[in-house]
Amino acid sequence: MAKGLELDLVEVAANANPPVCRIMDYGKFKYEEGQKAKEARKKSTNVTVKEVKYRPKIGKGDFNTKTRNVTRFIDEGHKVKVTLQFRGREMAHPELGTKILDEVINAVGPSAKIDSRARLEGRSMSMMLSPDKQVQEAMRKEAAAKEAEAAEAAVAAGEQPAGESEDVQPSE
Repeated sequence: MAKGLELDLVEVAANANPPVCRIMDYGKFKYEEGQKAKEARKKSTNVTVKEVKYRPKIGKGDFNTKTRNVTRFIDEGHKVKVTLQFRGREMAHPELGTKILDEVINAVGPSAKIDSRARLEGRSMSMMLSPDKQVQEAMRKEAAAKEAEAAEAAVAAGEQPAGESEDVQPSE
């Protein structure tokens, strides 16, 4: 039958009694399976671990910049390893490191959850943060609602909503 239809006879379940076979175009079947696998890989996300290093005597500007990067990585969906490195006599004051890591947690806010608390390992103290998807989604919805509310208020006041501009003719 398969030869008459110019198709392939494919064994589907070899362990069944009797074995189950199907008449199909095997090349087309393999192609479609490959496309499904490709689509599944495209939808999967690669979670990478980003590392941000701090020092106990870090300046306020450097702290803000590094913390902004931590927030950006969390918003992009990456896990973040926050490392605080001690040198020399700084090892005598691990409480300074704990204080800085607590400030990072407060600055990042609820969008990140703590996977592992700060712990001292040799000359460095580190902790892991990962994105909290539920909180991030709630924050996005809240921001969208505020934006829509602001646009409605602008229309009610007779103003032009943000993002739309009037056509202005250049004067000669």
